[in-house]
Amino acid sequence: MEHIIKTKYRYIFEEELLEEIIKVSTIKDFKEGERLMEIGEYIKKIPLLLAGAIKIIREDQKEGEIVLYYIEQGDTCAMTLTCCLGETKSQVRSIAERDGSVILVPVSKMDEWLVKYKSWRNFVLNSYNNRMNELLSAVDSLAFMNMEERLCKLLQDKAKVYNSRFINNTHQELAEELNTSRVVISRILKTLENKGIIQLNRKYIELLKSQ
Repeated sequence: MEHIIKTKYRYIFEEELLEEIIKVSTIKDFKEGERLMEIGEYIKKIPLLLAGAIKIIREDQKEGEIVLYYIEQGDTCAMTLTCCLGETKSQVRSIAERDGSVILVPVSKMDEWLVKYKSWRNFVLNSYNNRMNELLSAVDSLAFMNMEERLCKLLQDKAKVYNSRFINNTHQELAEELNTSRVVISRILKTLENKGIIQLNRKYIELLKSQ
């Protein structure tokens, strides 16, 4: 574990903080589709993503759910940090988008490291800033984009997360993430294919170009 943590975070945290992280943390492996955090849970560990990708979802019992943003390698979840500082229950759900692993840091270290380590303060502030920008993008998507534009953005986000133009999600899975029906998504995908933006295949969608 020591080698993995130092390799991934040596340019982000000072040596003393890395030693503390190694001393108090554990590493958890996860599989695609695994639920890592549930709505209503108290957060006891701060996640630092080593590998893979995690999607953060907001849910409404009547209206369904929507993906707020993705966490990638080297990131943490700003929502989790907020819950840790306020000792409140989680308002979001996290689900593994890709197989990976995460460092779990005890919540008790949050305040201590904010005072003790400049690199930790910068990491937390940058995480808030990055997630806020992504949340604003999600709000803009809902408020100002039509479904075709939202679907294009989702496909582009997934291509970035997977570092690949090949997207393996089914039409139903894309529909659930956008809180719409499979029929609507299938129709829009066909339109995008006719425009030369994507190529539909039996088991995957190939993103050919951005709009």
